[in-house]
Amino acid sequence: MSRYAHLAYTESVRREQEQNGSAAAAGRALTGGETPDPLGPHEAAFIAARDGFYLASVSETGWPYVQHRGGPPGFVHVLDERTLGFADVRGNRQYITTGNVRAGGRVALFFMDYPHQARLKIFGLARAVPLDEDPGLTRTLTETRTDGRVERLMVIRVEGFNWNCHQHITPRYSEAELAEALAPVRARIAELEEQNKALRALLGER
Repeated sequence: MSRYAHLAYTESVRREQEQNGSAAAAGRALTGGETPDPLGPHEAAFIAARDGFYLASVSETGWPYVQHRGGPPGFVHVLDERTLGFADVRGNRQYITTGNVRAGGRVALFFMDYPHQARLKIFGLARAVPLDEDPGLTRTLTETRTDGRVERLMVIRVEGFNWNCHQHITPRYSEAELAEALAPVRARIAELEEQNKALRALLGER
């Protein structure tokens, strides 16, 4: 995570690391170069499997804003090893994230896998792309997308990423994840119910 560390470990962060005894361990992440970290197959698969993520942007006044974006798995498209994109649909029409992106573009993304307690953090530079600017890109990003009226495309150039420690991530399950996890249990219950029904019929005959 060399690039991620170079972006995250500012002078004030390094002072805190020094004061809290983690400077040596954190410093090892700074030994690499500062070239952007490319997304690998593991990161691409993880992102493609998510049905939501958290997106943080920064206003001209320096205030951060965090928003959740959701959709079917695959609605965030990995366009290449350094680029993510998704179709941005109409929401509550406050346009805080969109305005922040147009003003600056620095963003942070959290992709969460709650059942497996995994978290991927990404630093990137985002830009809002009009739908008619690149018809090919529009077709790609709207093939799998969130329901609703698409207003623009959001394209993010990945600058760095880091896999977070699983500590303190509370396991949570979506309806689909619960259905998958409980499928063997439900199948076993159905099997036992059939056996019970057969036994009742047999006892009734006697």
